[in-house]
Amino acid sequence: MAIGPVQLIVLGFGHREFRGAVIAALDGARQTGGVRVLDAIALHTDARGGIEIESLVEGAEAHSTIAELIGLGIAGDDDASGTAAPVGGGDAWDVVADIPSDCSAALVLVEHRWAASLREVAADAGGFRIADGFVSPFDLAEIGLLSAQEAQRLHAQETAGAQDVG
Repeated sequence: MAIGPVQLIVLGFGHREFRGAVIAALDGARQTGGVRVLDAIALHTDARGGIEIESLVEGAEAHSTIAELIGLGIAGDDDASGTAAPVGGGDAWDVVADIPSDCSAALVLVEHRWAASLREVAADAGGFRIADGFVSPFDLAEIGLLSAQEAQRLHAQETAGAQDVG
């Protein structure tokens, strides 16, 4: 069975009250079938460098796939939340360093199911991944897929909370 490309999305929040909205959006993504949510966690960094982590996936343990992927060791009293610390070493992604202190983040690991057959066909034809990433709304406006006003609105929406953090 082919697996589609897997992406880690990290969204920052200047508060901890985002869980309900993020969980609802994840449920909606699951229902469409275009993506499969592999894991999702809420992470909070405090001013002293402490890290708290909580699963956003019902029934999942805090010892999550994402925590392992980004190199966090987790200690907690229950299966759904705990404290975390970087465990260092190897090839772990250092996305935690990008999260400002006293800030919260939703980390979502998704498989792009819609692209599984594309990946398979490309591999069968000798193809390989060179790069990937989200395209800025401003770049989309430059090529005519968005109006300048729509790009500005989307950019403002994407970055609105950033100035309140850090």
